[in-house]
Amino acid sequence: MNVFRRGMASVASLKQAGKVVCIGRNYADHIAELNSARPKQPFFFLKPTSSILLPGAGPVVRPKGVDLHYEVELALILGKQVKDLAVDDEKGAFDAIEHYALSIDMTARNIQNEAKKKGLPWSIAKGFDTFLPISNLIAKSAIPNPHSVDIYLTVNDNVQQADSTELMLFQIPRILSDISKVMTLEKGDIILTGTPKGVGPVVPGDVMRAGIKVNGKELQESKIEVTVEESTGLYEFAET
Repeated sequence: MNVFRRGMASVASLKQAGKVVCIGRNYADHIAELNSARPKQPFFFLKPTSSILLPGAGPVVRPKGVDLHYEVELALILGKQVKDLAVDDEKGAFDAIEHYALSIDMTARNIQNEAKKKGLPWSIAKGFDTFLPISNLIAKSAIPNPHSVDIYLTVNDNVQQADSTELMLFQIPRILSDISKVMTLEKGDIILTGTPKGVGPVVPGDVMRAGIKVNGKELQESKIEVTVEESTGLYEFAET
């Protein structure tokens, strides 16, 4: 029981992360499906920690007028400060990771598309409450090579995303190096490493399930199961 409580406390601590940094366009086929330009270097954006949805904490809520999309991603949970990390310092990069997790970067696609078209920030598209379902923490020992695991997501038991992290355009040392040259990464910060192809919409009543497989075996602590519900809040999409 004490071990269970410590585990729950660790997961709950994710809500106290200083920041969530998300890598965009890190899988070539995902870039193609959104008709986006392939980046010459990693680019990233932030999600608010208020968007984090812990395991069992309730549904993903779709704001009124939003075309809601899922994006499954491997997440890194940092265990120490990282600043100005050299791009070739692989040991420094992996030593900085305390845990892994699985996450779903929920996105208001119509809001994001408008922002892209008009040169506006993505904060609204990425930042609603419940827009970051995350799994239980995964021990580093369970993922010996984070560049060779399979991540998947289903909607109503239909597989929508299923690919290997070996397809990342920019691997973890490069990701952490580039971010840390811009902003200091702190213990507890969460890094989302990008999503593979297959992103798409969900609507109220849908059930998303996601997980990680290592050498074909699913990690129980990586499993996410979350439903989608319609918002009863005051927000309603309107063109900017």
